Amino acid sequence: MIKLLALDLDGTLLNSRGKISDENKLAIRKAEEKGVLVTIATGRRFRDARPVALEIGFNAPIVTHNGALLKFAESLMTVEFSLIQTETAREILRAGKEVGGDALVSVDPRGLGTLLYDRVSDENLPLRKYIAWSKTLHGDDAEESVRHVENLENILDESEIVHVSFSGGCRAMAEMQSILEAELKDSVNILATIYPRLDFTLLDILPPDASKGIGVEKLAALHGFSHENVMVCGDNFNDFEMLEYAGTAVVMGNAAPELLENENYHQTLSNDESGVAHAIEKFILKS
Repeated sequence: MIKLLALDLDGTLLNSRGKISDENKLAIRKAEEKGVLVTIATGRRFRDARPVALEIGFNAPIVTHNGALLKFAESLMTVEFSLIQTETAREILRAGKEVGGDALVSVDPRGLGTLLYDRVSDENLPLRKYIAWSKTLHGDDAEESVRHVENLENILDESEIVHVSFSGGCRAMAEMQSILEAELKDSVNILATIYPRLDFTLLDILPPDASKGIGVEKLAALHGFSHENVMVCGDNFNDFEMLEYAGTAVVMGNAAPELLENENYHQTLSNDESGVAHAIEKFILKS
């Protein structure tokens, strides 16, 4: 019996316009009325995921930073978090910058969270767009949301670091991922979110004990649920660990081909066809 439902955000619960369909909202309400805990499990940092969580009003803490932070959206109560060690963060910045990467450092897991950066290359348009989007999203809190600092290395000793990220074209990020994995080994967990049609890859560098799978497993354990009680929906490679963990794993119709080809995963409609609602109907409401 499904007791916990965890939904990826971008490309899954949200359509291509970044909105939640009324069909998805209604299905989530019905699942909750049936006693199911519903949450999101997203690569977004908490502050960027919170507006969506508040719109829906989930009855469980949300899983953010690819599983590194579990926190209630409304009360801001922090349930659990993992941190990157300071010296490891120094190595991440050194290795990433040596290959030309522009780093974003997420800090403040006990609060709303702040994103720090010290440079953005002229050619890194996706990162410039993200910084502008995040500032717009948070309005009056924009300065606390995203902050430019003179040098990231200088803030490491005084910060609780949840994750570090780099972004750019698919080929460049694939090369960076190989270099970082070789140099950092098991001191971190590196997850890639890849959008080939946009020629864009986001590399999230997390504490070694963080992934969406671990985050969802922690949330399940807090309520005494086993993996058989868990259903998840996702569309990209950073969803792999939670898809592997869940008793009911569902991939969207718009998911990466490698996920769609996995015979262990159920398939639903795309994010523009309210695929989440159809999956809820099939596996929770009709069960």
